[in-house]
Amino acid sequence: MKRILMFLFFLCALPAHATVKVLATVPEWEALAREIGGERIEAASATNAMQDPHRIEARPSLIARARAADLLVATGAELEIGWLPVLLRESGNSRIQPGQAGYLEAAALLQLRDVPETIDRAMGDVHAAGDPHFHLDPRNILPVAEALAERLARIDPAGAENYRGNLAHFRARWQEAIVRWEAKGASLKGLTFLQIHRSFGYLAHWLGLENRGELEPKPGVEPSGGHLSRIVASQQNAPAAAILRAAYQDDSAGRWVSERTGIPLLTLPYTVGGSPEAGDLFSLFDDTLARLTAGIEDRKAADGFPR
Repeated sequence: MKRILMFLFFLCALPAHATVKVLATVPEWEALAREIGGERIEAASATNAMQDPHRIEARPSLIARARAADLLVATGAELEIGWLPVLLRESGNSRIQPGQAGYLEAAALLQLRDVPETIDRAMGDVHAAGDPHFHLDPRNILPVAEALAERLARIDPAGAENYRGNLAHFRARWQEAIVRWEAKGASLKGLTFLQIHRSFGYLAHWLGLENRGELEPKPGVEPSGGHLSRIVASQQNAPAAAILRAAYQDDSAGRWVSERTGIPLLTLPYTVGGSPEAGDLFSLFDDTLARLTAGIEDRKAADGFPR
């Protein structure tokens, strides 16, 4: 009898389901995986919000995590081209290789913007497939969420209903949030901005902002003093309303231009964890819009913007 009771005790102590291990390349997909996977998954990100997702090292600890993963969720469009192929190769994990059920590439689900007509090395770090920063238009999140639910159900059929239910709940909340964000962002339409790197094209397209250019002379190339001086000169007659910077980007060039033009430098979280307030996907957009509107209102109060 004692042995039977012990057996029943250990049986009850076992998890009700096998945990699906999800490795995302960037924090936004980790956050989305948590929304769709719920308690059936264990999610982690290869990068954090204070790292440039273009440039990280495939360290042994990250390789070990990839080796154990059941599903890898990547942005694609060459965002991770400098390190993800190494990570996939060194992991030795056949489940998460491209073409397998355990590999999901978000960019393949979307029509990307700013696809270059020609490519050569002189253009800098240009993404041949198009702009990979598409998560900053919230309308691009739902197709990825739907594919993620389908992929999790394929890997973990026993949890299929859970994933579909989580997806339906997320979709309803997300669509409601988009309506709220668009109402809040309506006052920003026509706002002109400079940016450090080509990070905010999708955000601009969604909200109707106007990009006046980048502080980088070419994507991924640090600006020289001469280049920044030319930008300052170009802003004398009709300056932009703001300089936008992602939280992970160095702020020195932005501060230099801001100090000489009076254009405010606004730091946006860019991804989940990029500010104390941006703790999940919903608060990422809440905080982004709050920072944009507060920054512009401050400028209006100072000298009669917007432009």
